[in-house]
Formats: sequence, structure tokens, C-alpha cells
Amino acid sequence: MLRVLEKGRRNVEAAQFKQLMISGLRQLYGEVGAALPFDVLKFDPSTLTGMVRVCNSGLVKLWSAITLIGSYQNELCAFRVTQVSPFLIALSGNSRKLELD
Repeated sequence: MLRVLEKGRRNVEAAQFKQLMISGLRQLYGEVGAALPFDVLKFDPSTLTGMVRVCNSGLVKLWSAITLIGSYQNELCAFRVTQVSPFLIALSGNSRKLELD
């Protein structure tokens, strides 16, 4: 799960979210890095939170590229990785907030 932190600007769409990550990959790793396969599975424009699927071998490259992104359209921004899991089902809930009866 990823979250983009921006002040003020809230009209980012899923395509722009993915394009921003691709441009980060391109800046850090060139055209080969920009070709890294990943998918935006879910994106919520109101909270600027998205779920991204990437193969295990590309995780470090994508994570390092988005860490170094500092601006979007001349505005400060940052990505925060909130959850990582090799299984999508693990991202569906938070075990730390689980209440047992």
C-alpha cells in the first residue's frame, strides 16, 4: 500500500499516480527501469492512497525510485509505503486492529 503526501493539491488520478512512479523509475534507472512491470490495483484520489502489485525482483527498484521522488508538477510530494506483503490477502486487513470476541 502506498500513500502520496501532498499539500493542497488533491486532484491526482490513478493514471497520474502510475506515471509519477514510472518517471521516478526512469530518473533513477533509465529506460530499462521505466519498463519495470507493475500494476496499480487500487487508487483512492480522496486519500491519495494506492495498492501496487510488483514482482518480488522489482520491489527494491520501485521502492527506491519512489523514495527519491520529491515533487510533482512543481509541488512537494512524498510516497509513504504503509504495507508490504507477498500475499494480497494479507493486505485486506490489519491484524494489529483485529478484535476477537
